[in-house]
Amino acid sequence: MSEERPSEGLVQRAFTGLPDVALTILCLLIAVGHIYVAFDPIISEFQRNAYHFAGFAFLAALLHPLIRGRTRSRAMLAFDLTLGVIVAAAAIYMPAAENAIYDRGVKLAPLDWAATIACVIGAIELTRRLTGWVIPGLIIIALSYIGFWGQFIGGVFSFPGLSWETIAFRSIYGDDAMFGTIARISSTYVFLFIIFGAFLLRSGAGDFVINLARAVAGRMVGGPGIVAVIASGLTGTISGSAVANTASTGVITIPLMKKAGFPAKFAGGVEAASSTGGQLMPPIMGAGAFVMASFTQIPYETIVAVAALPALLYFLSVTFFVRIEARRLGLPPMESDGETLRSAFVKGGASFVFPIAGLIGMLVAGFTPAYAAVFGILAVVGSSWLTTNPMGPKAVVEALVMGTKGMIMTAVLLCAVGLVVNVIATAGIGNTFSLMIAQWAGGNLFVAIILVALASLVLGMGLPVTAAYIVLATLSAPALAGMIADRFVIDALASGTLPDAANAILMFGLPDPSVLAGPLTTTEAGSIIKGLPLEVAAPLRDMVVPAEVMMGAVLSAHMIIFWLSQDSNVTPPVALAAFTAAAIAKAPAMATGFASWKLAKGLYIVPLMIAYTPFLSGDWGVMLLIFGFGVVGIYALASAMQGCMERPVGPIVRIALGIAGLACLWPGAFLLHIGGAVVVVALLVWNLQQSPVRQADVT
Repeated sequence: MSEERPSEGLVQRAFTGLPDVALTILCLLIAVGHIYVAFDPIISEFQRNAYHFAGFAFLAALLHPLIRGRTRSRAMLAFDLTLGVIVAAAAIYMPAAENAIYDRGVKLAPLDWAATIACVIGAIELTRRLTGWVIPGLIIIALSYIGFWGQFIGGVFSFPGLSWETIAFRSIYGDDAMFGTIARISSTYVFLFIIFGAFLLRSGAGDFVINLARAVAGRMVGGPGIVAVIASGLTGTISGSAVANTASTGVITIPLMKKAGFPAKFAGGVEAASSTGGQLMPPIMGAGAFVMASFTQIPYETIVAVAALPALLYFLSVTFFVRIEARRLGLPPMESDGETLRSAFVKGGASFVFPIAGLIGMLVAGFTPAYAAVFGILAVVGSSWLTTNPMGPKAVVEALVMGTKGMIMTAVLLCAVGLVVNVIATAGIGNTFSLMIAQWAGGNLFVAIILVALASLVLGMGLPVTAAYIVLATLSAPALAGMIADRFVIDALASGTLPDAANAILMFGLPDPSVLAGPLTTTEAGSIIKGLPLEVAAPLRDMVVPAEVMMGAVLSAHMIIFWLSQDSNVTPPVALAAFTAAAIAKAPAMATGFASWKLAKGLYIVPLMIAYTPFLSGDWGVMLLIFGFGVVGIYALASAMQGCMERPVGPIVRIALGIAGLACLWPGAFLLHIGGAVVVVALLVWNLQQSPVRQADVT
């Protein structure tokens, strides 16, 4: 959610002389307009996207001053209001001018030029105010690249350049432009689900989440930490931001953890890692599920269904760290605070359970996410009357305003990112970058994932995670998907089932075709496929890999990138969620950042599982088996890292746990999985028989 600034009251009084009224009416008009258009599309998609940007650009100019940290003078207020009006008017003008521009043979009139420049400059400036200089810098570099300096670069990134008129037109009217695909996602799914989340929060669902978590885990060993994990996971279904999740649940869970005896930096790290996981939790997954569905053309319900087990595995990984740390420190269970499942549900369960269940049911039944979100909003209002916090007209208005304010940064950001994505598509940089990743990695999927992880960390230093995912997916998803799909080609080559036409293509890429004369092992086949020139590997893949397998590879690639794009929330030197938690915990920021990074190891382990196993693309029996071994393996690795299971363990046992954990996670080795799991269980049974260790004995 965006923070209100002291100058907001001045803005509002400048309109009406009455605090809040003008801003409330404006937010209501924007929210109700989007909800109505979701039911009755009375305007075109392009109009909706342009009007969407216009409304939120105006709000951004009002609520986010030109210079942060200063009291806004009347002159500065007038400037911001003027900027907001000009940018909004320009965005509204663009759909009206579209037919005339086409009638002139895609020639821009002076007013068209003025409106286009206002939209682009407005997007750059407002994004700077909301997120800093990284995205504006990318926009300027991207537009100038295809405008003039791309022609001076040698090699694969050389670009002859386009006329500024063509650039201006494509920046507004292209499918990937400001008011194109990404803006469509923002103006439909994302905004409606943020409103849905605002209604849930206003109905008291946030309090229910905390109460439910206390009832479930409050009396366990490490209970307050487990409460933080559960609460953050559930809040993730209604929150679109890891930082907002940390701030909202952390003010309750972090003091509880400190009171129970957890160090302040560990308590902050638990909350940050858990809140980051909230962005991985279906059915909303921040905004990532909707963006991914649009990019991959894979149904939204398919994405959220297969995302459930990886998300659960991530939260279990954090829970293991909490439990193990509590045992290592010898912390006793906390005394009961009287909260039970029954009392939690009586106080606010209906306003959370019924809308979420109805939402999931509608998605499974095949309704569009936008349609399901609108009915979910209505369900929140209706079900709130079954709780102690019924929503009347005032509460409905407050929820609509809260959702609209919380959408400002996301709306402006996603529209602005369209300018960068449009350049990537226009210049073919995405394909070039994917080819470079494949070349740098030498066909090695593990190296490619490391490169993507490093790129995501660098981008995450200045981009919100949704923007980082969009940019990375545009650049690197094709390369990752190809490498994942190559597993099928390798198996076909090793088993001798390649079609004759595929064999003919393969021979063109081999310096010595005689290697195909005899039977090949999987390792030998892998070396051959990884060493193929890209111009041979791509058509071979297209010929051999079935469509459903390729779809699974594409989904896996995007999910890997989406998971890795979250690491900037918990990885120093950025770690925004961790730094938010550190402020609440009153702990050193960097120490809390490193604690959260350690606790969030699932962000790196699970993507590797997705890459090397059918964790997303297998049948449910296979996926559950992978999940089960993953649980055992991650528990073993967490125990090895912390030096404790249910009791502290020595160096030899830690080494054994590390090896057994890796065995459980090693891809394609069922017997190794069984052996690793047996070792972990045996060590746990042995560990439970050891004498308890008092907290004073633990260094």
